[in-house]
Amino acid sequence: MFYPEHGTAHFHARHGAYKIKLDIGTGGVSGEFPPSALRRVMAWAAIHQHELLENWRRARLGEPLRRIAPLE
Repeated sequence: MFYPEHGTAHFHARHGAYKIKLDIGTGGVSGEFPPSALRRVMAWAAIHQHELLENWRRARLGEPLRRIAPLE
């Protein structure tokens, strides 16, 4: 999560040489990922949207982030 950046709440994900930026509120994606990895990241983000937005809020206030469980 790159909270010092401007813009909407988002996070970056990497898979090997691939990188994406995913908007937490809209689910919009920029960048490229293998389809199966993208589905997993999008599923994880949907499950944890509230936690991601809360961490974004906390980060913007300089508060420590809370751990979010990985997709199992």
